[in-house]
Amino acid sequence: MIYYAIALFVIAVDQLTKWIIVHNMDLGQRITIIDNLFYITSHRNRGAAWGILQDQMWLFYIITIIVIAAVIYYLEKHAKGKPLFQLSLAFILGGAIGNFLDRLFRKEVVDFLDTYIFTYDFPIFNVADSALTIGVVLIFIQMIKEGREEKVKPNGQN
Repeated sequence: MIYYAIALFVIAVDQLTKWIIVHNMDLGQRITIIDNLFYITSHRNRGAAWGILQDQMWLFYIITIIVIAAVIYYLEKHAKGKPLFQLSLAFILGGAIGNFLDRLFRKEVVDFLDTYIFTYDFPIFNVADSALTIGVVLIFIQMIKEGREEKVKPNGQN
């Protein structure tokens, strides 16, 4: 149950930060946090990561519903007793729902975290995107952990 609370927390922080941006900044407005590194920039995205698949809302609705159902299924059936896996799925669930709510109610995703990595202007993102990324990284860590545990098991044991 704690993992659904984590997902709900991610959704709440995501939606609150997006509400603050929408209600306090003009589209395209930029606030410098750390010059040449980090800005808050009011941006909208009608597509997916890096702006791909613009205006394909029905596709995003369908994919997100499938992802949400799969994450809940895995939380209930396969993640029990695996706290890192449960945490990763909680972040993915919260992130998926956060961006889904934007697409459903705004018909676009509010992005505002704008970073430069060396000279590369990384695509502007939001809290939900960050949660999705963290969740995926944690799944990879879980997979590596399980792979190592399998190698340690004596022959013949499952």
